Amino acid sequence: MTKAYINRIATAVPEHDIHQTFVASVPAMLNDERSIAVFKRMVSRAQIEHRYSFLRPSQDSRQVDADGFYTFGAFPDTKQRMQFFERHALGLARRALDSLGLPAISDRITHLIVTSCTGLYAPGLDLQIVEHYGLKASVERSIVGFMGCNAALNALKLARHIVRSEPAAQVLVLNLELCTLHLQETANLEQLLSFLVFADGCAASLISAAPTGLELHGFSSTILPESSQHITWRIGASGFDMELSGQIPAGIASGLPPSMAAILDKRPLDQIRHWAVHPGGRIILDSVQKALGLPEDRLAPSRSVLRDFGNMSSATIMFILKGLLEQPGASGLGCALAFGPGVTVESLVFGLGQPHT
Repeated sequence: MTKAYINRIATAVPEHDIHQTFVASVPAMLNDERSIAVFKRMVSRAQIEHRYSFLRPSQDSRQVDADGFYTFGAFPDTKQRMQFFERHALGLARRALDSLGLPAISDRITHLIVTSCTGLYAPGLDLQIVEHYGLKASVERSIVGFMGCNAALNALKLARHIVRSEPAAQVLVLNLELCTLHLQETANLEQLLSFLVFADGCAASLISAAPTGLELHGFSSTILPESSQHITWRIGASGFDMELSGQIPAGIASGLPPSMAAILDKRPLDQIRHWAVHPGGRIILDSVQKALGLPEDRLAPSRSVLRDFGNMSSATIMFILKGLLEQPGASGLGCALAFGPGVTVESLVFGLGQPHT
C-alpha cells in the first residue's frame, strides 16, 4: 500500500497583533466590577501573549479596532463579516502558499482541499487559488467546511486517502480561518472569555507519496459521550455564534482515556514521543496532559503555539506539526489530537524520521 507524507508545511498570519487591544477593550462591554476583575484574572492565566488579525489595533480603549469595524452599539452583521472575509482570505492564503513554494510546482498539483469554518462565499477561495496560481482546470477540489478546530485532520485524512489510491497525486491542503471576524458585543463573561483565545491564521501543506517529511500512519475519529452541546457553532444575524461549555475539560478528562487504544491502534502510550494537541485554550491542554499522564515537555509545542498565536481554529494544529517537522533530528512516533463541535475528537498517528511500523 502506498504511503502518504506531509512533505512540507508553511504558515502565515495577518500583520496586526490585536491581543492587548482586545484585552483593553473588554471592560467597556462588562457592566460590573466583579466581572471585570474575573476577566483580568483569566487573562493572566490564559498563557497567550499574541494573537493576529486583519483588524488594526486601536489606541483608544473604548474601541476594538482603529477602523471602527467593531463600533460599540453597531457591530457588523453577518453579511458585512462575510464581505470582509472575502476581501482578505486570498491575501492571507497567498502568504502561506508563496512560502510553501506553490508557484514553482503549480503545474504538478492534482488535488486541492480547503478548510474553513469562519467564512464562505462562491465562487470561493478554492477557485481563486486555481486562477491566481494557474493550477490546472482539471484539479480536483474539495471543501471541508464548518467542522471547527479539528477540520485540518479531516483534510489530511482525505489527502491520505487520495495518495493511497492515486500514488502520483500531489495534494495541496489549505487551512484558513479569520476567527476575529466573529466577536460579539455582549456582557456575557463566559462568551467574552472564549473570544480571548481566538485569532486569524493560515497553513498550507503538500501531501504526496514522496518519502520525505512527516508520514501519515493512520487516523481515528470518536465522539465524547454526552457532549453534543459542549461546543456549538451556529450562523447568527451578527456573525457566527460560538458556545463553549465549562464542562469541556471534564468531558475530555473522562472521555479521552478510554478512546486512546483505538486512537493509537493499540500502541502503548509510551511509544508516542511527539504530541500535537490542539490548544483550544490552556485549560484544554491541562486537561489532556492530566488525563493521559503526559510529562510537561510533551505539550510544549502546543503551548508555544497558543502563546504566540492563540487558537486559529483549523489552522492551529498545522502550526504545531510544522514546528515538529522542522525540529533538527526529530524522530519517532507522534500523535495529533484536535477537538470540534460534538464534542468530536479527530486524531492522527504520524512518524518523523523513521520507517513505517
